[in-house]
Amino acid sequence: MPLDRLKKKTSKEILWIYILRLLTEREMYAYELKQALQDRFEIDPARITSYVVLYRLENEGYVSPRWQENKKYYKITDEGMQLLEEGIKYLESILGKLMI
Repeated sequence: MPLDRLKKKTSKEILWIYILRLLTEREMYAYELKQALQDRFEIDPARITSYVVLYRLENEGYVSPRWQENKKYYKITDEGMQLLEEGIKYLESILGKLMI
C-alpha cells in the first residue's frame, strides 16, 4: 500500500531528523532515545538501526557523546542544530508544494 511505504520511508530513512529533534530538548542515551521515538513520533526502529544512526551522527559531528554512570549520553552540537534546521526547511518546502 502506498501510504504504508510512505510512512516507512519517512520514519526509517530520515530517522536522524527525529533523533536530532529529540536532542534539542535534552541529552539522552541510546535506549532512552529509542523509547522517546516510540512515545513522541510513534516510530519503532530496530535497536541496531537507532545505534547506527547515532554512530553516524557522532562521526559526522552532529552529536557529541558524554559518559555518565556507564551510559553514553548524546547531545546535539551546533552543526547538528544547523542540519536539523535545514532538514526541517527542506521538508516544509516539500509540504508547501504538495498543499492543495
